[in-house]
Amino acid sequence: MRHGGLILAEALRAHGVERVFSVPGESFLAALDGLHELGIGNVVCRQEGGAAMMAEATAKMTGTPGVVFVTRGPGATNASSGLHVAMQDSTPMVCFVGQIARGHRDREAFQEVDYRAFFGPLVKWVAEVDQTERLPEYVMRAFHVAQSGRPGPVVLALPEDMLSAQADVPDLAPTAPAVSRATPEQIVKIVENVSRAKHPLVVAGGPGWSQEAADALKTFAEAAKLPVAVSFRRQDRMDNRSPSYVGDLGVGANPALAKRLRDADLVLALGTRLGDIVTGGYEHLDPAQPGKTILHVHPDADEIGRVFRSDLAVVAQAADVVAALAADPPAPGDWAAWTEAARADYEAWQTPKETPGAVKMERVVGWLAANLPDDAIVTNGAGNYAAWLHRYYSFRRFGTQLAPTSGSMGYGFPAAVAASIAHPDRTVVCLAGDGCFQMTLNEASTAMQHGAKPVVIVCNNGRYGTIRMHQERQYPGRVSGTDLANPDFGALARAYGGYGEVVEDGEAFPQAFARARASGTLAVIELRLDPEALSPGATLSEVRGG
Repeated sequence: MRHGGLILAEALRAHGVERVFSVPGESFLAALDGLHELGIGNVVCRQEGGAAMMAEATAKMTGTPGVVFVTRGPGATNASSGLHVAMQDSTPMVCFVGQIARGHRDREAFQEVDYRAFFGPLVKWVAEVDQTERLPEYVMRAFHVAQSGRPGPVVLALPEDMLSAQADVPDLAPTAPAVSRATPEQIVKIVENVSRAKHPLVVAGGPGWSQEAADALKTFAEAAKLPVAVSFRRQDRMDNRSPSYVGDLGVGANPALAKRLRDADLVLALGTRLGDIVTGGYEHLDPAQPGKTILHVHPDADEIGRVFRSDLAVVAQAADVVAALAADPPAPGDWAAWTEAARADYEAWQTPKETPGAVKMERVVGWLAANLPDDAIVTNGAGNYAAWLHRYYSFRRFGTQLAPTSGSMGYGFPAAVAASIAHPDRTVVCLAGDGCFQMTLNEASTAMQHGAKPVVIVCNNGRYGTIRMHQERQYPGRVSGTDLANPDFGALARAYGGYGEVVEDGEAFPQAFARARASGTLAVIELRLDPEALSPGATLSEVRGG
């Protein structure tokens, strides 16, 4: 006989879980006891949103489900921000939520929430475990659903009396993965269609990639002299130094690349859903009138044909398809000049455009691109500051970009903490806006407690910059709700026990970064930016029309 918490912990161990993230609650004390009994690492966080984002980032790095434990009511609702990231980013994740006792349901008991109703639109599957003896079955299914087809988050609610109850039940091994693969005939059809094109464009993104897949994509593209664009915040899907890499179809994408998507006569979509960001709000690629051949490779049959009509639908992992294509790539066609021009457009787009102020983001990011090791992990949340990173940083290896395609502010710092815990021997850099960082900076305590040592670069312009940009465009000079009063971020880092300093002259940044790295602990470098520097392509005055 074992209590439910130990049965649950044994199920996690059977599924290879070595570390979970949590904010503890009395609703799942038995689960905490089970984790303790089996020695499963438990990273205690300061807020459930940060914990969920750490679990999501860990899943991105490993390709296996991240696991988070949160308590009922406020704990679960706080965690929903990280679950939304996992859903839109197609990241496998399992969230365990402590729940009220079974006999108290439907009385609006303390912190009672109907999790099936609350999480239903946010996750792939949500269930509540009523019988202790069924815990292995539910955990097995949760991990299977999280990883199958299009990966995503799963929520299991755990009534506290169910967890503390005793049961005699055997453990269950993970179920065999359900994997769809491309047929040899489909690979031949991809090659045939590409060979007939005049202006082809490969668009790579989505989940299920690896360094081997990134290498295979590079081999395939270079052998066939094909241009490869990547979807929003998937820039590590291919070595950006390759002559076939032509940029990212993200927010603020290179207009020349967006035009190439419009002008392409064939799009080979590898893993990406071809969402609204990639297609420029469905304007560069119109679902009602695509005007081009679309070959869509995606692991979930329900995603193919959901928005865009496909001429060839391949239900498979992009990684498997690029491996097959790299083994027997098509001969280069008439598109060599098209590819060379696309690469030239990308290189021209990388040429820095000077922005106002003594600290210039284009120079900071350019220095990072030139000096960080190839395996450095770079994270960010959401905000205009990230546009400099996306435009000027060169990603060379897979697994070096952790960023939310959902556009969630606050993500970068928890992701950096998780990355540093997972890879203590690698350089981890978080780029954060002043507004973005303050959403989750309390996880600095988590970093210090668990030995994480990311370098956080806080881009301080005293405002919610992205919203201010849109505000000035639509209502020039009528400022409301976008100015920020900020702390001394360097002093704040020191208060947590880390290293911190403020940079007001860009020439001082390299030395400041060297000191931050040498500190061997959590480090924060605050960049004092000129408020005029609104984005890589526009100043505040230009946006206002002044």
